[in-house]
Amino acid sequence: MKLEQAAHIDELVRAASGHATRRDAIIEASWRRCVNEHNLDPVVLRDPCIVTNARLREHQEAMDEFLHTARFGVETLYREVAGLGYVLLLTDAKGITVDFIGDPTFDSNLMRAGLYLGADWNEPNAGTCAVGTCIATGEALVVHQSDHFDATHIPLTCTAAPVFDPSGALAAVLDISALHSPQPKESQYLALQFVKSVAHKIETAHLLNRFRREWIVKLAPSPEFADVDPAYVLAVDGSGRILGFNNRTRQLMMRELESRPALADGRPLAGRLLSEFFDLQVDDLPRLIPSRPASQRMVRLAISGTPLFAQAQQPPARIASPSPVAPAPVLPKPLEALTRGDGAMLEVAARAAKLVNTQMSLLICGETGTGKEHLAKAIHAASGRAGKPFVPVNCAALPETLIEGELFGYEPGAFTGAAAKGKRGLVMEADGGTLFLDEIGDMPLTLQTRLLRVLAEREVTPIGRTRPVPVNIRVIAATHRDLIAEVKAGRFREDLYFRLSGGVLTLPALRQRADLDWLVARFLAERGGVLRVPFELSGEARAALHAYAWPGNIRELANALDYACAVAGDAVIAWDDLPDRIRHAAPVPLMSPDAAHAVAALAGPAAPGGSGADERCALLALLAAQHWNVSAVARALAVDRTTIHRRMRRLGITSPRHGSEG
Repeated sequence: MKLEQAAHIDELVRAASGHATRRDAIIEASWRRCVNEHNLDPVVLRDPCIVTNARLREHQEAMDEFLHTARFGVETLYREVAGLGYVLLLTDAKGITVDFIGDPTFDSNLMRAGLYLGADWNEPNAGTCAVGTCIATGEALVVHQSDHFDATHIPLTCTAAPVFDPSGALAAVLDISALHSPQPKESQYLALQFVKSVAHKIETAHLLNRFRREWIVKLAPSPEFADVDPAYVLAVDGSGRILGFNNRTRQLMMRELESRPALADGRPLAGRLLSEFFDLQVDDLPRLIPSRPASQRMVRLAISGTPLFAQAQQPPARIASPSPVAPAPVLPKPLEALTRGDGAMLEVAARAAKLVNTQMSLLICGETGTGKEHLAKAIHAASGRAGKPFVPVNCAALPETLIEGELFGYEPGAFTGAAAKGKRGLVMEADGGTLFLDEIGDMPLTLQTRLLRVLAEREVTPIGRTRPVPVNIRVIAATHRDLIAEVKAGRFREDLYFRLSGGVLTLPALRQRADLDWLVARFLAERGGVLRVPFELSGEARAALHAYAWPGNIRELANALDYACAVAGDAVIAWDDLPDRIRHAAPVPLMSPDAAHAVAALAGPAAPGGSGADERCALLALLAAQHWNVSAVARALAVDRTTIHRRMRRLGITSPRHGSEG
């Protein structure tokens, strides 16, 4: 062992014992983590860990959209440092290098140092290093030469900055490293500024790409930079809720909350109202478009009052243009039949339409009862596999002792109690068609390994058979669980998650959908056709359905309407025909049937020729029915509470509670 390495190891041991060092505080803390939390031995010299090509592809596929956006930023940074001996690494949030640019003439040296595609630089594996310590702290930093924990990395200098996704979670780490560099750590501080700047640009580009159909608000401390290089960028929906932001904006909003602790209630920043942080309503955004001078576009932070200069970018659909408006996407009939007019469901159906004939596995997420199997059946029916079997498997319902035989089949006499003729198995039953794995999050870990092999090799080995059987299947999985959290908890295989989540479709909860009346009409028509009764809702019953939160989603709605049709005295379903839980969830509506129908119209698009007077009467009726509880009215109409207040102001409606929100 070289003297330099021996001295380094001695310093590490002393630091781990609590002795002061000459290192930065962030490096010293990382050294202690390596010893006390990661159980790394300072004496052991480790070879770099480079994952297999198959595992690398899984990590790359999991962030495919982000990589396309980030690639331009990586290339831009490399051009800035070309010829200076640096290589560029982009890792995912786990520290796996998913993109790399370097001089190919040094490939062998770079690979030996771990500066290569597929290298794992997470701190528990590699010790103190720029990528791993950046992941651990969320901070940009330089880990220079003997700052590294592992003595084999002493020659390296590495500079990294975190890249956050629009919700504020770590998405990636951007790193530039060199095999050799000048001795002083200060020699890398310009590199640090380069990396931080490009990481910021990648964040902002990813945000703009993700929310290109929403309002984009850009802010800068001075009017001169409001339209050139704004530091703060966030996306806002039509009701004024914050959808996403770059990291500088997240830090700005967190500082605002810290200055008023009563507002720091633990809620995520995404989903809060724009007006909580800025003296700004969504209705104010049109006055911030770039055609006005930047000096006239000043806004203030809502808590501290600090002035900023803003630019608002309208959603593309709202921009007046002489070019013809693009027609709505034509959906296959099975997918078109899933909704009438709900924007979130239409977006899910449109995305599913692009994936119907791909070979990738799909993962459908959503709360219990949101219609995951209906969506899977619609995708199958719209695909080229429509004439082949659709085989559903409820992974939560099959006993663990039987699930292997049920899924993969078995040969005659394979085990005690096996059927004399054996069993084909559900995977082979789906050959040529679609295998739907419902509640995949409940599949036992032992079975997950075998399923992973089926997905990877597209072949299955029945119990008792030695040679595999090829199968041609499309796998669609569904879950109400957070599979990423299950992976972190060790209850779900990470590699299986990446295999299943080639495309992820998330269904909205029923309380978030704007097509409740259409769903109700569809269910009533189906039940009325069977019973030969033309069922319809009374105004009071309709208002109760709109006021209910539907924790069981569409499945609960179907059960509630089944019950109501069974107990209704005639074709009109009254308020007291509804299940108790729905009637008792809100005050008894006090509106007439005519007023209730007008309220239902408020929840959907405006009727042609409708007047402001009609809208005012309908809103008054619903406010009165809900005892002027604005929150309940907002839930009934599936909009934000601030939207109701704006409508009331516009229509000249004043609450008898003198402005109380209820």
